[in-house]
Amino acid sequence: MSGMHEVLLMDAVVSPEVVPHNVSYAILASIILITVAVIIRGSMRLVPTGIQNFVETIVETFLKMAEDNIGHHWGKTLFPLIGTLFMFILVCNLMGLIPGFASPTSNINTNAAMAIPVFLATHYYGIRVHGIKYINHFLGPIRSVFALPLMMLMFIIEFIGHLVRPVTLSVRLFGNMVAKHIILLVLAMLVPWIIPTLILALGTLVSFIQAFVFVLLTTLYLAGAVEEGH
Repeated sequence: MSGMHEVLLMDAVVSPEVVPHNVSYAILASIILITVAVIIRGSMRLVPTGIQNFVETIVETFLKMAEDNIGHHWGKTLFPLIGTLFMFILVCNLMGLIPGFASPTSNINTNAAMAIPVFLATHYYGIRVHGIKYINHFLGPIRSVFALPLMMLMFIIEFIGHLVRPVTLSVRLFGNMVAKHIILLVLAMLVPWIIPTLILALGTLVSFIQAFVFVLLTTLYLAGAVEEGH
């Protein structure tokens, strides 16, 4: 018996772990985006058509949003992060509408893996732009010796608010994606054809909206970090 236990223990140690489905589908989404980027780069046209036109529309939209909210210089600097997040989240969301596929964003671990870098980037660029004065963003509008208790209270409130940001980003996207899949499954069992077709159209709209909301909040967080603290 001891020998059998040793064999089982060795098998457990040697055998590789199964890759979680959210990781495998996230890798697939990355491969899709890289492949599309390479194809578009190899067939660039002066007058865009097809997929190039779609991608350029998204690029121009989010570049303008970044520059309008963050400023011309930092908007261009942070646009690659913002644009990449939108495209990746959108592809992940839409994958959940394909029969037999799962949406990586319906797993909170995937969303946290995006929200935490956004949180770190926010404070990295805030410190990079303002240095030690970045702490003014946490002290409120009134700064004097007499307002020290109020400043300390504002610091605690702002500190907790910033810590909650990656949680809200992750949970919001996770909750909406899970709810969408549950509704699709329930309606597919009740009315196999007509209603699910309408819900699929609604699911496509939700996929775009949730990707946009995540990126919009990311843009606002970054804009708040690099602007002057008032």
